[in-house]
Amino acid sequence: MTQPTDIRRDGEQPLLLDLFSCAGGAAMGYARAGFAVRGCDVTHRPNYPFPYHRGDALAYLAHLIATGEIRRFAFVHASPPCQHGCALTVGTNASQGWGRTHVDLVAPTRALLDATGLPYIIEQPNGRAEIRKDLTLCGEMFGLGVIRHRNFELSGWSIEQPVHVPHRGRVRGYRHGRFYDGPYVAAYGNGGGKPTVPELQTALGIDWTDVREELTEAIPPAYSEHIGRAYLATRATLGVAA
Repeated sequence: MTQPTDIRRDGEQPLLLDLFSCAGGAAMGYARAGFAVRGCDVTHRPNYPFPYHRGDALAYLAHLIATGEIRRFAFVHASPPCQHGCALTVGTNASQGWGRTHVDLVAPTRALLDATGLPYIIEQPNGRAEIRKDLTLCGEMFGLGVIRHRNFELSGWSIEQPVHVPHRGRVRGYRHGRFYDGPYVAAYGNGGGKPTVPELQTALGIDWTDVREELTEAIPPAYSEHIGRAYLATRATLGVAA
């Protein structure tokens, strides 16, 4: 058996594992909060701004647990594919009579995360994903040009829920053949008055990828920076090394 590397930091920074990392929206926020980030995604992600392992996230996590290498990390973030429960996908499938063929990876992700013994967070959009909504964040809380509600299940720590700031208007785009203007852009899909790539980058606070599909899937870094800073502050208050 491979001997585990008994470190939880990279230099002076606690090490964070970013599973289902996509292009690194969450990763960048955690890095700004003070973590050293290592990602994992099954898809080739040349725009991911930190070191990452290309492969199945759950298989990689199981490997880290089996070898003891998971002890290198202080915290885990996981964003398993959301198409199974996302409100947008569910509604589209129902209207078209397509049924729901996407695999739900939330439960197996949680089971492996529990086995790590580490504090973790699972992120999902609004919809039917079966996670506890310990925290819900919205772009308006951070002055962003997207609404992009995201829910987070926390284990091993807690965070205060910010007040949900009222939205300032509509999401810009076409609805039932009519165009509506508004202070937010629709950070999903294409066509129908959807924003340009530069508009998406500005609205989300992401400038290291210009791939639309990556932008439309990304968590705004402001969300994970808020989460990461709160976690590190909690550990510091308790006098516990991150």
